[in-house]
Amino acid sequence: MSNPQSRPFIATTPGVVLACLVSCFLWGSAFPCVKIGYELFGIDAVDVPSILVFAGTRFVIAGLMVAVGMSVAQRRAFVPARRDLPYVGALATFQTILQYILFYVGLANCAGVTSSILEASNSFLCVLLAALVFRFEGLTGRKVLGCAVGFAGVVLVNVAGEGGGLSFTLAGEGMVLASTVAAATSSNLAKLFSRDHDPVLLSGWQFVLGGTVLLAAGLALGGRVAPADAANPLPALALLAYLGFISAGAYSLWSVALAANPVSRVAVFGFMNPVFGVLLSAVLLGETDVVSPAVAVVALVLVSVGIVIVNRREAPAGTSVG
Repeated sequence: MSNPQSRPFIATTPGVVLACLVSCFLWGSAFPCVKIGYELFGIDAVDVPSILVFAGTRFVIAGLMVAVGMSVAQRRAFVPARRDLPYVGALATFQTILQYILFYVGLANCAGVTSSILEASNSFLCVLLAALVFRFEGLTGRKVLGCAVGFAGVVLVNVAGEGGGLSFTLAGEGMVLASTVAAATSSNLAKLFSRDHDPVLLSGWQFVLGGTVLLAAGLALGGRVAPADAANPLPALALLAYLGFISAGAYSLWSVALAANPVSRVAVFGFMNPVFGVLLSAVLLGETDVVSPAVAVVALVLVSVGIVIVNRREAPAGTSVG
């Protein structure tokens, strides 16, 4: 084993915990902020073309934030070389284009509770794909147990909430499940590509490419996005900028964490997304009756225990990935 002092901070336990929790907090804030955004832009929750325009605009902004920010920080143009382009395209296909088209189409025909649970299965799928398809690491009982405990917390916070109950249709929940497969695939591809490519560069430019495709598809289907209050568009535009920042900051941090750590160690933190989403929805939307404080605490404990189980070090051995 190499000296821990030689590892980058994000490869240490404090580093990966900090990076993943910041990412999950940002993603969790997206749940209520997207709802607020739909109101500020006058978008109906079942108007998929306009939702695609909204999402595409958000992701293009996110990608440009990364590109401009890194260009300023590095004092050079932060643009992909020709050798990077196929990898940007592959990530954009799974992370942005497939994931969000499938998710938004499915969500329009799906119960919100069930979709939240299916989306959280992304963490399970990441671990399974990393072990069984990409062969990054072994699939141990500890990892399966940790994911199961964390997933139980997500199920609890959703099923015990308002309108709890599960259903499944191919056009609804089936699409949402397919979107999680795309998302899990993109996480493993990000890990794979980071061996020879800058993960932040790939994450930023895949948003530009994927966002452009979503924007074009939404416009072609008749979607439109404009602030509902034309006399005072600033709140709507500020929120859209923040949503762009969420994607830029969270996915860039997540990509760097994946590049420096085993996939399972990072993926299990994804169970925090819906927990943060519920807590922040209570704060930002006043949805305090969606789930009781006691249930929220138990769910948070289960998710935290699952994270600890997956990240606990194996018995001392050269093959440890803990």
